[in-house]
Formats: sequence, structure tokens, C-alpha cells
Amino acid sequence: MALSSGRPEILIGLVDGPVDMTHPDLVKERIREVPGASGATCADVSSAACGHGTFVAGMFCGRRGSIAAAICPDCTLALRPIFSDLSYEDAMMPSATPDELAAAIVDCIKVGVSVLNLSSALTRPSIRGERRLEEALDYAMQRKVIVVAAAGNQRNVGSTVITRHQAVIPVTACETQGRPLDYANLGHSIGRRGLSAPGQGVAGLAPEGKVIVSAGTSVAAPFVTGTVALIWSRFPAASALQIKHAIARAHAQRRASVVPPLLDAWTTYRTAASLVGEAA
Repeated sequence: MALSSGRPEILIGLVDGPVDMTHPDLVKERIREVPGASGATCADVSSAACGHGTFVAGMFCGRRGSIAAAICPDCTLALRPIFSDLSYEDAMMPSATPDELAAAIVDCIKVGVSVLNLSSALTRPSIRGERRLEEALDYAMQRKVIVVAAAGNQRNVGSTVITRHQAVIPVTACETQGRPLDYANLGHSIGRRGLSAPGQGVAGLAPEGKVIVSAGTSVAAPFVTGTVALIWSRFPAASALQIKHAIARAHAQRRASVVPPLLDAWTTYRTAASLVGEAA
């Protein structure tokens, strides 16, 4: 973040809730709706869906100097909402059906996103729906799109159709000392290919110009997505494979645990510079 605020041509797909575009600390000129989608702007600012979408959008495109993480405000954020009004009991990890999530992934890829941020539990799973979701993630891999997905907050140890897919970097949440939150999902695929990132006590934007402190894997995933976007902004000629290799080499210790290593953005940046033959 000290070296870059991103580049407009780096397009981040955000599959989440609607966003309160009236918030004064959002860089609105860098946020757009995926064509054909609907409901990118909050109809009900009191809904948990709006709160979740606004918070995550602010992590990417909040104004630097605001309470938000504002990781890459000069990248372009493509909104593809899938969450409708939710109860606040579900706000920490909203859910969508596999078919809804698959359609959103494909829509984002078709508009040319470089990296895709997902934070959705799956509801009403079915063999057909999960097959369609796998096909959407296969499509992401074919189109060289990096998918970053929140691992979930159900206290589970195991894998899902999302976290076990090779296109996905799964992200779990850690507390301030670097230990996993007690409710953050873990698993062998998360430990082997994923990362841990801050997910406790993170301040950000809330609807109606407010701020909020949040937690969970939905909060952690944008730190990884934002790191990918910033590295791609610094090295725009890098391939998706080089970016993923930079992440893997930066966290090259043997992975036998269900707990993934902590995100090391600086080492990832230096590794990416080495891979593309540029000075860090």
C-alpha cells in the first residue's frame, strides 16, 4: 500500500451484497456495476446485505486516510451482488445457492476481471448446483482469473467445492497474534493452498456514512485480494501464473497443517519482482 494505490485497468470482481454508494468515503468513480446485474446499490440501507457489501467495497475502494482499509482505491471494482436482505444473525457470512454464485462468477469473468473476491456460504446445495459452480471455477482458471475466497465461519475443518478448487486461494481469518479465529474454517486444502489474513477488529465503512468494526473470513479475504491487485498494478505485464507463483514462493514452507501461513505481502511483492525480472 505504501508503493501503490492500484491502477484503474486492474479490475476486481466483487461478488457480495449491494453497496451504499452515498458513503462519502467511497471512491465512487472507481466502482461500477457488472452489466446485466441488478441491485448493486442498496435499496434498504438497514439490511445486513447492504452492510456486508458496503464494508467489503470500502476495504478495496475506500478513501485513503478514512477508517477503511482502502487497500487499492485506484483499481476498478466491478460489483455483482448476490445477497438479498439478510438477518443480522447471518451477516458474518451471508449465503447464496451454488447456481447463484456460479452465475455471478461467470458474469464477472465475462467483463474481464483480473481477480475475483468471494465471501459466501452455500445454501441449498445440490449435485447439479455444485457441478455448475465447479464449471464456473474451471472457467476462471481457463481465463486466467485469480479467485480469492473466504473460507467461512462455521467452525468446520474440511473442504468445500470452493476451497478445494485449484483456481481458488482460500483465506481464513486470524486474530491480532496471528492465530486462527476459533470459528474460522480450516482444512487440508485451505492449509495447502490458502492464506491467513487479519480478521478481527477490522474497522470499515457502513451504510449511511457510518463506520463499523467487523470480523471473520469475509474481512480477511479482501486483504489477499487487494494484495493481488496491488502486485498486478505494480507489475501489469505479469501473468496470473506468475502472481500465483509469487504467492506460493513467498509462503514456501512445507504445508502439512490445516492452518495456512499468514499473508506476507512484502515478500510476495519482492518475489513477483524477481519472477518478472524487475527491481523491487
